[in-house]
Amino acid sequence: MLRPATDSDRDQVLNWRNHPAVRAVSLTTHEIQPAEHAAWWATHSGDVLIYEEDGVPAGVVIFTGATWSFYLDVEGLGPRLLPAWMRLEKEAVEYAFGTLGLPRLGGETLEENTQVLALHRRFGFRETRRYERLVDGVPKTVVWTERAK
Repeated sequence: MLRPATDSDRDQVLNWRNHPAVRAVSLTTHEIQPAEHAAWWATHSGDVLIYEEDGVPAGVVIFTGATWSFYLDVEGLGPRLLPAWMRLEKEAVEYAFGTLGLPRLGGETLEENTQVLALHRRFGFRETRRYERLVDGVPKTVVWTERAK
């Protein structure tokens, strides 16, 4: 289930985001400090949805217009991570095309994040371009994937 984030979710979202496995495949890899996160939250919390697994917060989906991103509670989900990824992606796509009424949805994934790229393909996303981007000062290849409703 996806639900709008509330201010009480802010600190948990930061914990998930700062997990080393999440940071390693993110477009910003440094450990985000509480003040930096609070500033981001103040301007973006309306774009954030919380993914719940069996009624327990377990991840986040962020929609910025027709662009999306997500991450999960890697530690809390443990061996349930892969099934949760699949459920989150299904629900996020349905939300984008249903609730938000988007005609197209796209996002950025690091080339080395092959698991998420495979997941996106499974849900009908296709690669439309690759480009270089500095990720905390290091050039990385980013894959843009998108799909239509």
